[in-house]
Amino acid sequence: MKALVVIAHPLKDSLCQHLAAKTIEHLTSKGYEVTVKDLYQESFTPALSIDERQSYFENKFDDSQLQQDITQLKDTESLYLIFPTWWFSFPAILKGWIDRVWAPGHAYDHASDYGPIKPKLDNLKEMRVVTTLGSPWWVDLFILRQPVKKVLKIALLGACAKSCNFKMLSLYSSESLNEAKVQKFVKKIQRRF
Repeated sequence: MKALVVIAHPLKDSLCQHLAAKTIEHLTSKGYEVTVKDLYQESFTPALSIDERQSYFENKFDDSQLQQDITQLKDTESLYLIFPTWWFSFPAILKGWIDRVWAPGHAYDHASDYGPIKPKLDNLKEMRVVTTLGSPWWVDLFILRQPVKKVLKIALLGACAKSCNFKMLSLYSSESLNEAKVQKFVKKIQRRF
């Protein structure tokens, strides 16, 4: 299976980078064909260009700056997103990757009457998410009602890849973890994914 691992953390020695390395090691051991996309390492530009936004509802989306990224997404069968949750949302660079790469004509088609969009990412069989949060689990679950999970599962996959299997693992209170708790979470990734 072709796996794309998208990493969105600016620090090379971060917990997210550690979890990404362990996830990639696990996928490789299971025989996945792994491609790694480290958004910060690549200096991915998250902001939509004027031409991209103006072409959103035209006959063809202006993908001139994104052809490789869009092809990479369209070829992916198993997508892994590894990132910190900041302010109960995505890092801007990851949100920008979604805004720009999950583009009309590629990830979905607009309806002619501006009704519900039509999914196009039939190749995407599974999405796996690993995220870290500084907050405790109950804040994300009971107070905020898991906004990141809702956006990914309901909005993004619901619109672009309806039959995609979704699993998400969140490592809470991540700023006060010891090595044993990190290792326990790595084993959870290996078990669940």
